[in-house]
Amino acid sequence: MKHTRHIAVYATSIFFLTFSGSLLAQTEETNDDATASGVQAQQGPVGQAPPEQDVQPEVQTISDIGGVLTPRGRLVLEPSLQYSHASVNRLTFRGVEILSTLLIGVFEAEDADRDVWTAALTGRLGVTDRLELELKVPYVYRDDTLFATVATTEGQSEFDIDRDLSGDGLGDIEVAAHYQINSGRGGWPYFIANLRYKSATGDGPFDIRRDADGIEQELATGSGFHSIEPSITMLYPSDPAVYFANLGYLFHLEDNVDQQITNDIRVGDVDPGDAVRISFGMAYSINQRSSFTLGFKNDFIGKTKTQFIDSDTGNTTTVRSRSLNIGSLLLGWSYQVNQNTSVNLSLELGVTDDAPDTLLTFRMPFGMGMY
Repeated sequence: MKHTRHIAVYATSIFFLTFSGSLLAQTEETNDDATASGVQAQQGPVGQAPPEQDVQPEVQTISDIGGVLTPRGRLVLEPSLQYSHASVNRLTFRGVEILSTLLIGVFEAEDADRDVWTAALTGRLGVTDRLELELKVPYVYRDDTLFATVATTEGQSEFDIDRDLSGDGLGDIEVAAHYQINSGRGGWPYFIANLRYKSATGDGPFDIRRDADGIEQELATGSGFHSIEPSITMLYPSDPAVYFANLGYLFHLEDNVDQQITNDIRVGDVDPGDAVRISFGMAYSINQRSSFTLGFKNDFIGKTKTQFIDSDTGNTTTVRSRSLNIGSLLLGWSYQVNQNTSVNLSLELGVTDDAPDTLLTFRMPFGMGMY
C-alpha cells in the first residue's frame, strides 16, 4: 500500500469578508423649524431595507477536503506543484539480549530518503450556487535512495544494500463533488458535504517491474487501488477569523491483484486498509489581500491484508500489515493578486513517525466566468 498517497493531503489559503461600520452624523440645533424638519427627514428611514442575502465566508481550508464553493457559472483552474520529503534513519537489532552489554544477533542500519514531486492541474466548476464539481490530474516524479548495512555477529561478514531509483508518470486522477447543505444564517456554521473518488490511473506497487527476488526495479506513481471518500466540512466565521473542521472516511476497494512477485510466490487478493481522516484549524485575515492558516490533520489508516499464494503447492497465506498514524501540523499563507487570481503556499510538518517530514505545496488558482 502506498502510505503517502493520502497524506495526503494536502494546508492552504483564506480570504475573509469584512463588514463596514455605520457612520454617525451629528447636527447642531437651530431655531429654524424648517431646517430642523429637513434634518429630521434625512435621519428617518427612506424606503425599505434590502432583503438579507446569503453570503458565504470567502474561505478555503484544505484543498482536497472542501471549503468555499465556486460561484454558479464560474470556472477555476488551479495549477499546483507539491514537494514531499520523507527520511528514515534507524538502527535495528534482531536477536537476544542476555545482558545490557551482551547482545547476540544481527544489527541492521538503514538510511532511506524519499522525495516526491507532483505537478497537477485542478479544475472546479460552480454548477449552482451550492454545487461544485472538481477534476484533478496529477503527474508524479519520485526519487528514492536506500542505503542499509547489515552487520552480523563476530566471525560473520557484513553486507550493504545500496539502491537509488527514480521514475515518473501519470498519477491517480481524482473526481469530486461539493455541496453546501445550509445557508449559514442565524449564527449557524456552514456545512459542506464532499464526495471524492480516486482512480487507479497511476502505476501501482504491483504494476511495476521486479527482479527474480521480488525487489522493485521501478517506483509506483499511484496507489494501484480505487478509493471513495465521503466527508463533511464545517466553516464558522468569526471576523476576522474563520474556524474550520473536517471529518471523513476513506474506503479502499479490495482487488484481486493476481501478480507473480517471485518465481515461487504469487499475490492474490489485496484489501488496503481504510482510513479515518480528521482536520481542524483557524484561518486569520491579516488584511484585505493577505491571510494565513494554522491547523492540524490526522489520518488513521487500518491494516492492509495481502494474500500470498505458493506457486508450487497452491497454499495461501494472508499477511496483515501494521496500522498507520499520520499526523501533520498545517501552516498556510495566501495573497490575493486581483479579483481572479491568488497565490497560495502551504506547509505540512509531520509530527508522527509515519508522516512525511515535510510537504510543501504551491498553488495559483485563477477564475473566469463561463455562464
